[in-house]
Amino acid sequence: MADLADETDVTGSARRVGGAARRGRLRRAGESAYGLLLLARQVALVGLVLLIVAAGVRTSWSAAGWAAAKDGRGTMTVAHCSDEECTGSFEPAAVDAAPQDRVVLKDTVGTKVGERVAVATRPGTAEVVRTGAAGVFRACLPVGGALVLAAVVIAGGLRMRRTAWVTGVAGLGVLVGAFVTM
Repeated sequence: MADLADETDVTGSARRVGGAARRGRLRRAGESAYGLLLLARQVALVGLVLLIVAAGVRTSWSAAGWAAAKDGRGTMTVAHCSDEECTGSFEPAAVDAAPQDRVVLKDTVGTKVGERVAVATRPGTAEVVRTGAAGVFRACLPVGGALVLAAVVIAGGLRMRRTAWVTGVAGLGVLVGAFVTM
């Protein structure tokens, strides 16, 4: 019978030393490099998901902040609407604030001439944003879209299906909420 320390398997990649199989250095290094590539892939995809969600939050931040704020609220009477914006007069809710003859609402969906819309002014500008639930949902549309897109990356790239479902349903909830409150 041959000595166990001198045997190799058919591929030549493992040696038996006293009965225990040992892989060669090249094979161990290859397995370590492959594991490092898998880890780098996971880290890159997590970074992509965070970038997508951060971009959605950053896009929504300014409009959502003013839509939820209590300062500068009032009512806009829509006088003219184009494809990109609606203009009209602003009557503030606070008695000590001055009315404005011309303010601009960038959100034209569901807005008709003559309609009175609850809005809040952005300080130092003539721009207004919708307030209340409708305003917050519309301001958060980029976050909802980012969550839906992130869910695809989470499911397909990270293979985390349950997390992807929760993320996607949350994003769809924001999108549906905006549609319902239109």
